[in-house]
Amino acid sequence: MSNQRKRPNGEREEDDEEDDAEGIGQWERAYVDDRSWEALQEDESGLLRPIDTSAIYHAQYRRRLRMLSAAAAGTRIQKGLIRYLYIVIDFSRAAAETDFRPSRMAIMAKHVEAFIREFFDQNPLSQIGLVSIKNGIAHTLTDLGGSPESHIQALMGKLEAAGDSSLQNALELVHEHLNQIPSYGHREVLILYSALSTSDPGDIMETIQKCKKSRLRCSVIGLSAEMFICKHLCQETGGLYSVAVDEVHLKDLLLEHAPPPPAIAEFAISNLIKMGFPQRAAEGSMAICSCHKEVKIGAGYTCPRCKARVCELPTECTICGLTLVSSPHLARSYHHLFPIAPFDEVPTLSNANDPRRKLGKSCFGCQQSLLAAGNKPGPCVTCRKCKHYFCLDCDIYIHESLHNCPGCESIHRPKSISLMEE
Repeated sequence: MSNQRKRPNGEREEDDEEDDAEGIGQWERAYVDDRSWEALQEDESGLLRPIDTSAIYHAQYRRRLRMLSAAAAGTRIQKGLIRYLYIVIDFSRAAAETDFRPSRMAIMAKHVEAFIREFFDQNPLSQIGLVSIKNGIAHTLTDLGGSPESHIQALMGKLEAAGDSSLQNALELVHEHLNQIPSYGHREVLILYSALSTSDPGDIMETIQKCKKSRLRCSVIGLSAEMFICKHLCQETGGLYSVAVDEVHLKDLLLEHAPPPPAIAEFAISNLIKMGFPQRAAEGSMAICSCHKEVKIGAGYTCPRCKARVCELPTECTICGLTLVSSPHLARSYHHLFPIAPFDEVPTLSNANDPRRKLGKSCFGCQQSLLAAGNKPGPCVTCRKCKHYFCLDCDIYIHESLHNCPGCESIHRPKSISLMEE
């Protein structure tokens, strides 16, 4: 029999062999990938309603914020502002599994890209390097550097899963690179592990002890199931071990490693570091770039010690070895030492004209109304110092991105500016 059948208008239609093979149609695949049924819940009347994910996300965020604030309140915690982090990504055959849509490899690459950008936004003085595991061998994708675009470009050009995974080979490679880092730098390793086994050429326990002796803080995020060797590695080196249950959980676990972790007590020694603040070169000037070894016109910075030209900041001068930064980089690293205290939740009141909500009718940050449907007060938070009210979105933005309370900053303005405005 023929696999074709006629439509009423005379056209022929072929059966979709690919859909038959997979047992799912093209029109169904979009719903399977989105998992839209998981975003519904049953209300009191038995009807299906969409879940308010913003309120759930904000509740999870505030629980994490309280936990971090409570941990920091008991003792003074020293954090490393200059971090040297290697991200190890498992591209063995296990990364081709499709339990994460479309595959583990694609999901890891997507969220590692977002993590790299967030990492440099919160740690402008730090550097990242990329390592991949494929066919039982660890490969260096990029060396330590401060350019997010170069790391992302190198990662997206090597998306291929093959062979077994070797945790020992990856640890040996990153140990070789990080062992040369100066004593003031904090050495960290973040491993995204897909496989359920590791094929190692030697004793991995010796390698773990070597990493511990060299002060490498190793953390692992698993994409399959918990493994004893990964958990043992994190316990020995002071890192974190967790297993992602879905894509959203994987994103949250990755972003938890963006802020600088507490420094190990026995190695938390204060050091003075020489830094240079280079001047931006004139637009029409021509010079040889020391990092790319080629002639470039304008768009660069001049090292104050050896007068060499570099393309971007922060970086380390390849000629004299001086750390080159700009003043905004230091300012952006400062907020980790003195974070903003969590805002207090305002109890929901039935009457919007209640005197306790006199100042809470609009958000001080975005100026949007805090009243919900029916002129009822919506959820909001208030700063303990300035007593201004903020919506949930501004609360997250202030603590995760801005790191300054707009209400407190407006109160502490210089008197000269206030007199000029009057």
